[in-house]
Amino acid sequence: MIRTNLSTRPFYNERAVHAVAAIVAVLVLAAAAWEGVRVVQLSRYKTELNAAIQKHRAETELRDRDAAQIRRGLDQKQLAIISAQAREANQLIEQRTFSWTALFNVLEATLPDDVMLMSVRPEFKEGITLINLDLQGRSNGDIQAFWDRLEKTGAFRDVQWSTVNVEGDNGLDKMQMRAVYTPAQGSTRPAVVKK
Repeated sequence: MIRTNLSTRPFYNERAVHAVAAIVAVLVLAAAAWEGVRVVQLSRYKTELNAAIQKHRAETELRDRDAAQIRRGLDQKQLAIISAQAREANQLIEQRTFSWTALFNVLEATLPDDVMLMSVRPEFKEGITLINLDLQGRSNGDIQAFWDRLEKTGAFRDVQWSTVNVEGDNGLDKMQMRAVYTPAQGSTRPAVVKK
């Protein structure tokens, strides 16, 4: 048996190198094919989104034109009348839900013996209840004591005094007062204020 190499050039195992190169080439082609498929899919998706955007823009423009046409067709006088009627209805609802009993319970619990209520008028403006009171008292101090008691109940705030008159023979002080009234929730009987 001859153990010498008679070839003029050495033998290299090129099959392994060709196999690795083929595998790498297949992987590169697979990656390129996958990227190509993704590019096509994303391109289609972008086209669909652009079409949807154009459709929505056209619909928005159509709705804007319709809204402008409706606004032009509104009769401003009729709209003002309807708005006034809605305000009037809201005031009627506020008047209907106003508790005279709760108001007079507070007034009765705080009214001193030397002060008389001549009139009580509520006003309802934008969800705020204003109470106008005409009072007569033996002295200005008696009226002030009444008002201090009312303020302690927490139901009256932002008091405004006006028109202080002293009547002739009987010497009674007359006064008009106005305050924001916020009744206590859930109770028609106020806490008793000591006189």
